[in-house]
Amino acid sequence: MTPAGHAFETYDLRGLKCPLPALKAEKRLAALASGALLAVETSDPLAVIDIPHLCNERGHRLISTEETDAGHRFVIARG
Repeated sequence: MTPAGHAFETYDLRGLKCPLPALKAEKRLAALASGALLAVETSDPLAVIDIPHLCNERGHRLISTEETDAGHRFVIARG
């Protein structure tokens, strides 16, 4: 889960297929301040590979990955 007391924006990317969730998350993260948290909701099963890879490649920190009824939720701290 996310750190207590930290507000974050939720970005709903459910219904989009690879590579769109990672590309759109990357664009949204670029608009945030360093250290800001973004929760990304996806339904694409490949997002469990793409989102962690995005974080590793771009210097973001993956705070949590959680399975949801509709897919997955990733909480990312912008690097």
